[in-house]
Amino acid sequence: MKQFAKFIQKKIPFYYGWIIVAGSGSSMFVRNSAATLTIAVFVYPMSENLGWSRTVIVGASSLAGILAIFISPLSGWIIQKYGTKITLLISVLLLGLSTALLSQTFSPIMFYILFGISRIIFSSPIQIGATTVVTKWFSENRGKAIGLLGMIHSLGMGFFPLFAQIIMNISGGNPDSWRSSWLWIGVSVWIISIPLLLFTLFNSPSDLGIKTNVSKREEKVSEKLDRSYKSVSLKFALKSTPFWMLSIVGFLTYFIHTGINIHQAAYLIDKGISPIYAATTLTIMAIGTGFGSIICGWASDKFQAKKTYFFIALWLALSSFLFLGISNIFSAFVVAFIFGIALGGLLVIPPVVLADIFGKENIGAIRGYSEPFVSAGQAFGGITAGLIYDFSGSYELTFPIFTVVAIIAAILIIASPKIKD
Repeated sequence: MKQFAKFIQKKIPFYYGWIIVAGSGSSMFVRNSAATLTIAVFVYPMSENLGWSRTVIVGASSLAGILAIFISPLSGWIIQKYGTKITLLISVLLLGLSTALLSQTFSPIMFYILFGISRIIFSSPIQIGATTVVTKWFSENRGKAIGLLGMIHSLGMGFFPLFAQIIMNISGGNPDSWRSSWLWIGVSVWIISIPLLLFTLFNSPSDLGIKTNVSKREEKVSEKLDRSYKSVSLKFALKSTPFWMLSIVGFLTYFIHTGINIHQAAYLIDKGISPIYAATTLTIMAIGTGFGSIICGWASDKFQAKKTYFFIALWLALSSFLFLGISNIFSAFVVAFIFGIALGGLLVIPPVVLADIFGKENIGAIRGYSEPFVSAGQAFGGITAGLIYDFSGSYELTFPIFTVVAIIAAILIIASPKIKD
């Protein structure tokens, strides 16, 4: 496989790191088989067919998010010790298997176990592994590379919900047609990602004898820290204010991210929008996420990351509030696209900022300790929106709450102190 990669390296007229983006991006694409947007398509048919409440269904995502809090540090350690390639390969194999087996779900316990496995893989090893390997392959153009990774992820966001709904429609709209969707989603995970991971992915440029230089921005950050760029350790990161600022903001923003994503399709159906159009709205949002990923990737290379992050938090607040104004298909598409731009920023900016501040040598371990905050936000966001619906009979109170949370995140970002040693 190394010889195959070296052959590709000699033939392509560009840096092999962009092939790494494609390979690791395939895992980011297929991880959306367990994304909140995908389960959002299943909330309505599964609740109707199995007689489960919506809170019970989204509770699987929330429980997995809580478990991911404890799994993420382990994922970071595994990536640091054994490398990204083996971690991503095993993760994709398990993701495809657990997702396909969801087609055999008949009890909440079985659903929680299988979807929980898928969701933990989504939250920890794939998210940390893909961004870590791209970070190690890029010093210059890191923001653009992570932005492209985010765009590939957004394509998966759009593909899987629509793919799931199409399979249901092809199955004749039977009450249990959702089972066929889960099966084919699991198979597609293996077909799309495993070949690319197996033949193109390598943990670092040194594996192929490629040398990379520290970027000027990394050197500037190192001078502020008054220490060698490569010596920034996990212990040092955990003692620094920027780490905790990013972690808390990660919790708040992903509280909103998942709370809206996982209930969006059901919310639109409650508004009188047909299931296929609700699924299409999720695809429109994914397009917005791809657009936001590219724009934010460029902006994080061009401007101060703190300002970019602040802007995205405000954008998240605005787009959350706009959900209250959805009344038809057109307004649903517009709001979904605007919200998607914010999600694109959340995919790109945090890993870029962490790598800029702490370097790339120990970034896998550091990400392992920042991602639990993201997982916690994902866990509590989805279940909070579900509880609001179960107690009030609608989602109307959800969006003002999420707007306030996003504003708090923006305040925390802009008020955060400068880097100190």
